Amino acid sequence: MAETTTAPETPPEVEIAAPSRNNWLDINSVGRSPLRWFIAIFAICFGIWHILTNIYLTEPGMWQNAIHFAGFAFLAAVIYSPFGNYADKNWAIAIDVIYGLTVAAATVWVAANETGLYNRTLAVTGQSWQFNPIDWIAGAVLIFAALDLSRRVSGWVIPILIIVSLSYILFLGEYLPGVFRAASLPLNDVLFRTLYNDEGMFGILARISSTNITLFMIFGGFLVASGASDFVIEISKLVAGRIRGGAAFVAVLSSALTGTISGSAIANTASTGVITIPLMKSNGFRASFAAGVEAAASTGGQLMPPIMGAGAFVMASYTSIPYSTIVAVSIVPAFLYFLSVAFIVRIEAMKYSVGDDISLKVDYGKLISGGTTFVIPLTIMIYLLMTGVTPSYAASWSIASLVVISWLNTIVSKFIKGSNFNPLFMGPKRISEAFMNGIKASILTGVLLVSIGIMNNAIVTSGIGNGFSLMIAQWSQGSILVAIALIGLASLVLGMGLPVTAAYIILAILCAPALAGILSDTIVVEKLMKGLTDPAQSSLFLLVDSPHAAKVTLGMAREEALELLAAMPFELIITVRPLLVDPTVQVTFLLTAHLIIFWLSQDSNVTPPVCLAAFTAAGIAGSRPMATGFQAWKIAKGLYIVPIMFAYTPLISGSFFEVLQIGIFALFGIYAVNAIIQYYAEGPLALWHLPLLGPLNWTANLGGAVLVIGVVIMSRRGRAGSTPLALKAAD
Repeated sequence: MAETTTAPETPPEVEIAAPSRNNWLDINSVGRSPLRWFIAIFAICFGIWHILTNIYLTEPGMWQNAIHFAGFAFLAAVIYSPFGNYADKNWAIAIDVIYGLTVAAATVWVAANETGLYNRTLAVTGQSWQFNPIDWIAGAVLIFAALDLSRRVSGWVIPILIIVSLSYILFLGEYLPGVFRAASLPLNDVLFRTLYNDEGMFGILARISSTNITLFMIFGGFLVASGASDFVIEISKLVAGRIRGGAAFVAVLSSALTGTISGSAIANTASTGVITIPLMKSNGFRASFAAGVEAAASTGGQLMPPIMGAGAFVMASYTSIPYSTIVAVSIVPAFLYFLSVAFIVRIEAMKYSVGDDISLKVDYGKLISGGTTFVIPLTIMIYLLMTGVTPSYAASWSIASLVVISWLNTIVSKFIKGSNFNPLFMGPKRISEAFMNGIKASILTGVLLVSIGIMNNAIVTSGIGNGFSLMIAQWSQGSILVAIALIGLASLVLGMGLPVTAAYIILAILCAPALAGILSDTIVVEKLMKGLTDPAQSSLFLLVDSPHAAKVTLGMAREEALELLAAMPFELIITVRPLLVDPTVQVTFLLTAHLIIFWLSQDSNVTPPVCLAAFTAAGIAGSRPMATGFQAWKIAKGLYIVPIMFAYTPLISGSFFEVLQIGIFALFGIYAVNAIIQYYAEGPLALWHLPLLGPLNWTANLGGAVLVIGVVIMSRRGRAGSTPLALKAAD
């Protein structure tokens, strides 16, 4: 019998590619200089302020968002320095500190001068906004900071989009043809809208960051500092460690659980990947496959309730749908995604005989010690969210509960002698570390969401979103599948240069109304086929230049109804939809459209040529980046399957039993797709197996499930008489 081996517990040190930054917020290096002490103390106080401002303080929204950006602008200026490492560069430190303080001062001035601006403007009858010279300087500093700091934290794409957006509403729009033509606005009007509108820099998007995202990032920092992240790895080993290819299942489970802590696929990959990827390689998986599994699973962490990256907060704000509802309807889709990754792991393990006689050693000390600090605060958060409180309130009290639980665990451990129960005490140093890590993780979103507000304002002000909606409706010709494909292509292109949250926000602004409208049109088509008896509804269609308009009261064929809708002007169809589609159903379609876009926006993490999560995983695994990217893309195909299910099934709107039925039968279909792609199931497939896994599986849920199970059994018997495939030596 083969000797059982144990996977190494301590992975090798790995250099992970990351944006250039100075490591100011490292708890182990704050004592090197007075400036490090100042920045560390500032970050801690800034984190405490975020908790207090969302529970106890009563600042006006403009002030809260302005202070939020001022703090992160200062931190971004010194941490993401254009001068690189600060070693022996006192002049560089001085420039960045002065720059950061200047941006913060400009932000405070804009917030403080709002009332004065209104008073001056009212005093001058018939004149536009009366900015004084300091207002102009402060506004220019903020717009420049949005361009510069967003470039520092995420690259050139957002600055370019900001410049194009401002140019569009200042002068460019009047030169464009058709639906993209827009009137030019005076400079002072553009500045006012950019700074003070709800859609501008310190409006809706900044509020999402200041009230929700930063608090959840801080909560993640506390979970990591308390040892809860160690619990994630150990519980995953315990659950999946003895399954064939268990190391890869550990990666899937740990990334799913880490998704409740971190809202970033790249951070998820970097934090769990340094443990899971070496485990998978020692378990026998190919390096590129191991890295692809980690990247795909970490991308799924963005889809995992209750945090879901920043997308759930943005979605709740734009749709006015309760955050708890968005989280609740996302549970089954998230499970489907992670099980789709698990299926391909199982097939890979069977295909190459990976993981025979290898066990994963569980550190029960970390498992027991980290369990309570992970499970109890997360349970409290979910309970509070389900009761309808704000996410910021739930996150704040979850942080407080975690600290108290760590203290209670420490007291209890004093009375338990000789056990593995050795919890980490959340003392001043660990609490400081948690705040510093949480604030450091929030810098990117804190800067980006304020900067994207400039684009958001330009889109809303110009009405270009309606032009995009019309374009998608025309190109898709009413086809939901074509519309999803167009949005998927747009998300991939945007994702090559944008973080997924930014890509989702832009696509949601431009495309969500169009997709929701196309989904609503399915109801309109059904009613047109039956005929409209209400004169208030049917009379509107008589305004359409189409031969099918005369049949509105009598009913018509499906193709005729689609042609009639295609002939309707955009302004008329958005008037007709509310009359024919129930408002509750319209809200459901709006949520469905946003979820589809949100899922598709994640594909840039795992889709070549630019797939940052896959590249991060490749750096850990030592595999070729592009080969890893293609593996991750293949493994993460659930990103495309589940959105189609959103559109064509009641996975979002159905009852509990309908959603459960769809979810269960979807698993058979997802497994069948994986088996076809790998040309393997529990054993090698024969050509005549493919029709059984394909079309017949789509025609009848139960029959399809039976056929899939039958193929699995037959392939397993075929494997018994075949020679296992050898692993490829190179990636």
